[in-house]
Amino acid sequence: MADKIKLVQGDTRPTLICTLTDETTGDPINITDATVLLKFRQVGSTTLTATITGSVTNGAGGVVAFFWTDDPTALDGPPGEYEGEIEITFSDSSIQTVYDLLKFKLRSEF
Repeated sequence: MADKIKLVQGDTRPTLICTLTDETTGDPINITDATVLLKFRQVGSTTLTATITGSVTNGAGGVVAFFWTDDPTALDGPPGEYEGEIEITFSDSSIQTVYDLLKFKLRSEF
């Protein structure tokens, strides 16, 4: 993903909806019964600002929604560049991390 998702400090929307696909085949990753996390941090930091558990909306289609309301303080950090990592824990306890990072730009609110 090359584009940055633009956010504003203190907001609890928009909902972030992702379709997870296999990089080799392009097929959706079946996330039925999986736990999907979004780990969120400021670029250059090793400290997580938030970890949000996604809501699987179409398991077979690989679709998950992340709601900022699940961690209302996630977007309270300083303005700047942020990144997100998606980690999937399947029902058999195996873990797959999406290789590409999500990129965010957070601006201050008025």
